[in-house]
Amino acid sequence: MSANKVDQKVMEIIAEQALLEPSEVTRDSTLEDLGIDSLGLVECIFAIEEAFDITIPFNANEPTEGDFDISTVDRIIRGVERLIADQKG
Repeated sequence: MSANKVDQKVMEIIAEQALLEPSEVTRDSTLEDLGIDSLGLVECIFAIEEAFDITIPFNANEPTEGDFDISTVDRIIRGVERLIADQKG
């Protein structure tokens, strides 16, 4: 899957959780900006894992800890791209 398709799909998933149009989600957006709470974040993670057949190293109890940066949409996209690349090895 091309990088462009990855970012488009991740943004669609996040928009769906935020009940927004994908065009309203930018790479600079934070989940907080988009109104996504901790439950919505978990739903996003599950949907992204399913869409790309990857496992995201994410602890819902400590979302800011660990190697997967969720600070912005861009960081999430980069993390997903890295996980896809690592999986292909």
